[in-house]
Amino acid sequence: MMTSKLLAKQLHQVYFGGNWTASNFKDSLQDITVEMANEKVAELNTILALTFHIHYYVKGTAEVFKGGELTIRDKFSFDHPTIKNNEEWQEFQNIMWDEVKEFISLIEQLDDNKLNDFMAEEKYGTYFKNITGIIEHTHYHLGQINVIKKIIISHKEIS
Repeated sequence: MMTSKLLAKQLHQVYFGGNWTASNFKDSLQDITVEMANEKVAELNTILALTFHIHYYVKGTAEVFKGGELTIRDKFSFDHPTIKNNEEWQEFQNIMWDEVKEFISLIEQLDDNKLNDFMAEEKYGTYFKNITGIIEHTHYHLGQINVIKKIIISHKEIS
């Protein structure tokens, strides 16, 4: 199997399941309400902020894969929209799932020879580095989301 297809599969698995960690983004958010998504736990980011942050890089990198410019900047990666109800929260997630599926498809179509090319500019690293970085970044913050979720649930059970 081509490396680009393997990378696409790994991204798909962290978002939708089937990896050996048995943890994925979609299942983790499935039972999170908008109240939980917005709940602040100590000095930690909210689940909404982390969800937006994870997907910010997927969306911005996908634009480069489609021939666009790299316009995302780290300083804006937590500037999430205000989401007030469960319908808006679900719509936010649905858009995210659709956009990551499109990105996964773009990765699958990427010629392996392109993986060692610089993405946008040399300072941003290669396509390979960016794809693996997004996979690692998603796993990292997914772990945070799951810990915050457990804290919120445990506090509700105690109350």
